[in-house]
Amino acid sequence: MGLHLSDFLVRYRLIPVCYYFLRFYLSLLRIRVTGEESAYLHHAKHGRVIAAIWHQRFLPALAYVVKFRTFRPMVMISQSRDGELISKVAERLGLVPVRGSSTQGGREALVTIARELRKNPGVIHIVDGPTGPKGVVKPGLIAMAQVSGAAIFPIIVSADRAWVMGSWDQFLVPKPFSKVTIKWEEPFLVPRRLPKDQFEALRQDIEKRLKEAYAEADLSSGWKTPL
Repeated sequence: MGLHLSDFLVRYRLIPVCYYFLRFYLSLLRIRVTGEESAYLHHAKHGRVIAAIWHQRFLPALAYVVKFRTFRPMVMISQSRDGELISKVAERLGLVPVRGSSTQGGREALVTIARELRKNPGVIHIVDGPTGPKGVVKPGLIAMAQVSGAAIFPIIVSADRAWVMGSWDQFLVPKPFSKVTIKWEEPFLVPRRLPKDQFEALRQDIEKRLKEAYAEADLSSGWKTPL
């Protein structure tokens, strides 16, 4: 059996090469951010924030997340072989990887994140990753907000020019020098106790808002990207 690419990069200590290539690529994107003031205000008053984003759009957001490296935001990363590579690159970007997903180690990762949120102000959560279904907010987002008391801020990312990969989520790779817009939506506050029907209603509400906001952002960008 051939050596998997991620295994090869990790084994031969090529993580720095991947990291600097990624930083170079991200430096070519023109980033415009709106709405972050509400997140700063909430952080100043309450201290904990969950940034919720689609798996499809997290790549261009990395050009922005390095701004918060002093806060050491957490991110859940799968326990797959590719996840090992991604977690090492994430560390270099200033993120704190917590290994787990909805299919493997998710409960343990959720408990870890909830515990660390007591002393760490924020987490970036890919709400439909790492394997989908595409565009479906998984219950872990709501549970994380419940146990931690953190507010959920939907993060909307759009680009005016991009390649679309043939992956399960039609992963978006903005072309060099493209304009990338990153918008913080208004937060969702989750009560610590929620009846099952209200839990599901809130999950659907956040999912609906994400889809609507991404459609609006893509329309404004002048290029229709796949949701």
